[in-house]
Amino acid sequence: MTDKNSPQDHHWHLSMLKLHDSRSIRWVFLGLGSLFVAIGVIGIFLPLLPTTPFMLLAAGCYARGSERFYRWLVYHPKFGPTIREWQAHRSIPYRTKCLAIGLMALTMATSIVLFVQPLALQLGVAAFGVGLAVWMYRIPSRDRISEVVKKS
Repeated sequence: MTDKNSPQDHHWHLSMLKLHDSRSIRWVFLGLGSLFVAIGVIGIFLPLLPTTPFMLLAAGCYARGSERFYRWLVYHPKFGPTIREWQAHRSIPYRTKCLAIGLMALTMATSIVLFVQPLALQLGVAAFGVGLAVWMYRIPSRDRISEVVKKS
């Protein structure tokens, strides 16, 4: 039996494709998807910009704008597994989640210490970072659940 999240099953993702009827609107979705991919790639090098949410947005736009670009992104070796995991199970791999939280914490701490001067603004940035980290941590991770169950 093939896992729904496996790239060997070339048909499960077709249910996500809902190309818009209007050609001009498909171009808009294609442009937005490409913009989100560009921002996501920039996020690889700037930890303040998270890559995963932008790639998920790009996949959503490509699903409405271009089957070709949608397939390219969903089966991309770097971005595809996380997108397929989200689409199939509404979860993020535990390692990806921890890496994102860690890099975000490092970036925000550096910003607070080096660039943000007023104490109120420092506290605001810190509170935003903690809130974002808590929200991200609460997103399910199927691989983490299986590890916890095995240890029990």
